Amino acid sequence: MSWNPALDIAIPTGDAVDAIETVIVPRTRDVGGFEVRRALPAPRRQMVGPFIFFDQMGPAEFLTGQGIDVRPHPHIGLATVTYLYKGRLHHRDSMGIDRWITPGAVNLMIAGNGVTHSERTDGEARRGPMEMFGIQTWLALPDAQEDDPAAFEHAPADALPLLEGEGKQVRLILGDAWGAHAPVATPSEMFYVDALLDPNAAIPLPDNHEDRGVYVVDGEVSVGGQSFEAGRMMVFRPGDRLSLKAGPQGARLMMLGGAAFSGPRYIWWNFVASSRDRIDAAKEAWRAGDWAHGRFRLPPGDDAEFTPLPAR
Repeated sequence: MSWNPALDIAIPTGDAVDAIETVIVPRTRDVGGFEVRRALPAPRRQMVGPFIFFDQMGPAEFLTGQGIDVRPHPHIGLATVTYLYKGRLHHRDSMGIDRWITPGAVNLMIAGNGVTHSERTDGEARRGPMEMFGIQTWLALPDAQEDDPAAFEHAPADALPLLEGEGKQVRLILGDAWGAHAPVATPSEMFYVDALLDPNAAIPLPDNHEDRGVYVVDGEVSVGGQSFEAGRMMVFRPGDRLSLKAGPQGARLMMLGGAAFSGPRYIWWNFVASSRDRIDAAKEAWRAGDWAHGRFRLPPGDDAEFTPLPAR
């Protein structure tokens, strides 16, 4: 049986319980002048399928000369996805990838045994005001892929499946749902969807995935007789056939999930792993700072500084 920390075989399922297993209210904090709301990991839910980290960035507006400067930092045991609604970010990594992240596109960086990257709004992006709004997620890697080499995949917005009709515009970012398949290969079975709903439009949850969650980016939705406003994540019980209905102003949703993992993951700083030993080894490798011969390299073109290992 797949591991799911919020389910117990003694708890009734089906019609005997509420359809919504957990409602997550993200923690809010200010990061360099713009607001971040973190929904995952949460006290009652570490993961939804492979999704182990979920941050809403902004919305924020940067004045001319201002922006984001996330210095080079390491990752292991995860894949990162930054999905933008507005703005652009300059991604550089230790594989030599140098690419701008733009609205609607997919940039999937698989850390594997180790990768370093930076994200900045630099150059042309700072020569005028700019809005920034998007979602950053991490996907935990299956055990068998934790030691794989780092990899990077990109798909432009117009390459992603777009499902339209009955007041819905649904872009499949990763994985598969409702018979559609996104072009970027993923480390495990999953789905990740950007859904725009007209007022009072309804959308069903995909029924081919074990773990399913929905984050309300804008507007509000109702399900099971309850309404949920922007900034809420609902996690649903496996197997229930459910639909969500947008409120009178419509809604924008991020829908996510996939197969539950066989066990929990350890998280420390930017590292995700199936064991504490893997975390400790990554700590020591980053602390050593042997960029020429060690486990981690700095991104070409952005190697003048880096984020030090936290003291905690």
